[in-house]
Amino acid sequence: MKLLSFLALYLSTSFVLADDDFHQQVTLQGKWLVETNKAVMLDPQTSALKLWRGKLLSLSDRSAHHSQQKQLHIIDPASALVAEKSLVMTLSNQVKESCFYPYLADKPDFEALAVDPNNDNVFVVVTEDARDGVQLSPACQQRFKETGSTKYPSLLVRLEIDENNVLSMTHVRPLQFNALYNVGDYANDGIEGLAFGKNNTLYLGLEKDNKGAARIFSLALTEKFWVSEEFATVVDTNVVLPNFSKGQHPINGMDYLPVDNHPGYLAAAARNDNQLWIIDLANKKPTKVISMTFLAPVVSNDEQCKDWELIGNTSLEGVAVADNKIWLINDPWKAHYMENVKCASNRDNYKRLAPLLFSLPINKHWFE
Repeated sequence: MKLLSFLALYLSTSFVLADDDFHQQVTLQGKWLVETNKAVMLDPQTSALKLWRGKLLSLSDRSAHHSQQKQLHIIDPASALVAEKSLVMTLSNQVKESCFYPYLADKPDFEALAVDPNNDNVFVVVTEDARDGVQLSPACQQRFKETGSTKYPSLLVRLEIDENNVLSMTHVRPLQFNALYNVGDYANDGIEGLAFGKNNTLYLGLEKDNKGAARIFSLALTEKFWVSEEFATVVDTNVVLPNFSKGQHPINGMDYLPVDNHPGYLAAAARNDNQLWIIDLANKKPTKVISMTFLAPVVSNDEQCKDWELIGNTSLEGVAVADNKIWLINDPWKAHYMENVKCASNRDNYKRLAPLLFSLPINKHWFE
């Protein structure tokens, strides 16, 4: 079957959660992430992606293979080759003295990444719900109980590379949500997107709130922000996100799109509906919704296999803005990834839970 006719058949019969009011529809060809041993990347459970010094940095969550956790992986965007040496996280003495040290020293669930726009030796990551990890002591629980969300607070963690190229968790602050925001207490639906905008504003994308809706909050990271160890209270941006008549449409990855003489835009992706949202931070234009279809490369001698095969379940979790394109990466959903197998030659790639890297050009019409 020809590729175009195959796509038409799939799109006509697939179950689409979102309304069909799309600004743009695109089909993206991916690259398997490959490690230096020439095997596809082993189960990184990628939860974030950002541009850094001409490369891409990815971050793994706590469900990743143990060899991939608590480190930043360096990826060549042209080849999708993962560098042999990653940036492995260590802990500073200051973090070791904090209430959150036992959890951060164990298996923290890191779910987003941002690069400090003023110093690319510095990064910010965030943890999601920690109820399955090492818990707070009674005294620390009392001190940080007013989270406005989960019992164990989401943690904003500062990372820095020192002169010896050692990556360290230098500071940590818990996040606090106003109770009026109705964020809710959900085990796996916290902050999943981070992006720096203008004036050191950090935007935080919430997967879903009490009403099942995605939200975007902000924090001003002033020079003295990391001096404190107390709650960092986020502010609701009140940006207008798309309305859908059915389904769940969370935010699982996010980055900032600068525009001259404008507060800028956010590019946000959701893992379960294959959409990219272009969100106006000036709150004047409706969010543009880009519908995406994803293809995986195939290398096979089987005449029944084509050069590309459609991915039914992609599960995006990483968004990285470059000069003229947006990079996207998926977080393979362990329960469903093997359902994508069509050509036998890709079976091991799916079995290893290897992610794929995609890109699409930035379109000036997104901002009109």
